[in-house]
Amino acid sequence: MKPAVFMDRDGTINEQMGYINHISRFVMLEGVADAIRLLNTHGFLSIVVSNQSGVARGYFPMELVHKTNRYMEERLAAEHALIDAIYFCPHYPKGTIARYSIDCNCRKPRPGLVEKACRRFDIDMKNSFVIGDRSTDMELAYRCGLKGILVKTGYGRGEMEYIIPHSPYQPVHVAEDLLDAVKWILHYTCSDFIDAGI
Repeated sequence: MKPAVFMDRDGTINEQMGYINHISRFVMLEGVADAIRLLNTHGFLSIVVSNQSGVARGYFPMELVHKTNRYMEERLAAEHALIDAIYFCPHYPKGTIARYSIDCNCRKPRPGLVEKACRRFDIDMKNSFVIGDRSTDMELAYRCGLKGILVKTGYGRGEMEYIIPHSPYQPVHVAEDLLDAVKWILHYTCSDFIDAGI
């Protein structure tokens, strides 16, 4: 079994732009490749879990989500950082595209995306984490019995100030960004981890 880090995409890996309705709007945040490479070298699965309701709302086609994810993987691979899997939910109950306008189990904070990952990988859930910039990511962590880390990128600072104080789903840690969150995880779980100024 291997522990996993389930990462949100928009606002955690790339800049929060609202809906990424064109590939040019995907802007990788600083330190992301370093963060994922650290997970790779310390035995963690790196798994992206993301809501992409723009598909159901008719803002962009499913293919654009796949294209954007491929672009993200290529950018990371160029820096020797590997994403083990990407799962996303294209659904929204009040969407305009009938095929995707459903009340599903995969839209975060429901656990469907994590459950899908668990069917593919032998995951050590007790030692796994969720990292994201929304309170819904913290609720996802709670529902799956995982530890949630809130990052201040994306919606994180606003969520921390206005939403999290009133939420029953509290993060175990608040980090500046994905790299800071991963370093915290490694200090928390790996007694031999040394931060070499990455």
